[in-house]
Amino acid sequence: MITADRSATGRRPRVVIVGGGFGGLQVAKGLRDVDAEVVVIDRVNHHLFQPLLYQVSTALLAAGDIAPALRTVLARQDNARVVLGDVTDIDPHSSSVTLTGPDDVDRTIEYDRLVLAAGAESSFFGHDDWAEAAVPMKTLVDAITLRERLLGAFELAAQSEDLTTRGECLTFVVVGAGPTGVEFAGQLSALARRTLRREFHELDTADLRIVLVDAGDSVLSSFAPSLQRHGEAALEKLGVERILGHSAETIDAAGITVRPTNGAGSESRISARTVVWAAGVATNPLARRLAETTGAPVDGRGRIKVDPRCRVPGYPDLFAIGDAANVHDLPGLAEPAMQEGRYVASVLASDLAGASPPAPFRYRDLGTMATISPTDAVAQRGRVRMSGLPAKLAWAGVHVAFLVGWGNRFAVLMQWLQVALFGSRRRQLIIGSRRSVH
Repeated sequence: MITADRSATGRRPRVVIVGGGFGGLQVAKGLRDVDAEVVVIDRVNHHLFQPLLYQVSTALLAAGDIAPALRTVLARQDNARVVLGDVTDIDPHSSSVTLTGPDDVDRTIEYDRLVLAAGAESSFFGHDDWAEAAVPMKTLVDAITLRERLLGAFELAAQSEDLTTRGECLTFVVVGAGPTGVEFAGQLSALARRTLRREFHELDTADLRIVLVDAGDSVLSSFAPSLQRHGEAALEKLGVERILGHSAETIDAAGITVRPTNGAGSESRISARTVVWAAGVATNPLARRLAETTGAPVDGRGRIKVDPRCRVPGYPDLFAIGDAANVHDLPGLAEPAMQEGRYVASVLASDLAGASPPAPFRYRDLGTMATISPTDAVAQRGRVRMSGLPAKLAWAGVHVAFLVGWGNRFAVLMQWLQVALFGSRRRQLIIGSRRSVH
C-alpha cells in the first residue's frame, strides 16, 4: 500500500476519473494500492471495448462480451467506487465536478486530483441532421441499433415483391474507409453471404450490394501502401464496392448523395435503406470547456495540449488523457490511451506519496492492425508488414488480450471459433419495435 498525504479535510485524497474507457480504467486499476479514494464517473455503467463494436452490430458477438459492467471490473478494488452520471462541468477553481445522475438531478463531487478521460463522440462534420438517417458506431446503443437496422433490412427485403424496394433494402453504404469502415464492411459481407443466405431462402445474395465511400484515394490510408493494396484486393474478393475520392453531400432515409472530393465531376445518388457512419469523431465537449476555463491550449481537433506528464498546463491537479488530450500528437486509439492511463496512475501515486515523479511519458508503439475477413487482416509495426492469415492470428491475439476479464475473452474466442467452423451466429435478434427496421 502506497500511503498518501491526507487532504486538507482530513479524508483520504480523492481522485476523480471522468470516463471509464481504456485510459480511465487503466488509471483506476493503477491506483489499486494507493491510499486514496478513486471515483470513476461515466454516463454508462460499462467499459466498452470499441474495437469489436462492429461485431456486435453484425450479430457476431453479444453486447456483454465486449462491455463488462464497471462495478464488476472494479469489484475487488476496495478503494474504488463507480458513479453513474453525465459530467456537465468541471470547475478547477472549486476543485469540483457537476454531474447529472440517473434521476436527472445535478450533484457535485469535490476532488483533490482529476483525470479527464472522456472519449470522443461521433462527428458528422457539421451535418448533425445526418444522424437521423446514418447510424454511427461509437456506443453500445449504436451497435444494437445498427444490428436491428441490418437484420430488419433483410426481413423487409424478404417480404417485398417490389424489386426497387428490395434493392434498396439490400444496399448498405459505409461512409469511411478506415479500419472501422473496412472491418464492418468485411464482417457484413461474411454475415450476409455465409450466414443469412442459408436462412433467407427468398433472397439471392447476388443482389446484395455493400458500398464503401471515402473522401481519400485509398482504403486504410493510415497503413503502408502495400497493405492498402492488399486491403483493396481483399475487399474486391468480398464483393465490396469502393467509391474513393468522394465525399457525402447529403444523407437521408432513402440513401446518400456523393460528390467528387476534388470538385470535378457531378454528384451521384445511391439508394439505400441503411447508411453506416464510420467517417469521423469529435473531441468530447468537456475537453473544450475545460480548456476554455483553464486557458489551456488545444489542437485543431479541440484536444487539450498537455504537458510531458499529461497535466493540464498550469493546473498540477488536473490531467487529461486519451481522446481528450493531445499527447505527442498520438492518434485516438486504445493502446495510446491505455499507456497514458497507466502512466498517469504512476504520476498520481508518486504525487500523493510526496515522491519524485516518474520520467516524462514515452509511448511504445505496438503497431496498428485491421481485420478484413474471417481469415484475413493487415498489420504493421515499424518496418514490419503482415497480411493474410498470420496478420489475422496476430490481430485476434492482441484483441483478446486487451479484453477485460477472462470470461469475456473465453466467450469471444468460442464465438469466433463457432462462426469459423459452422458459420452460425446466435445474436440475430431484433428486440425493438417494428418501426426500427424500416
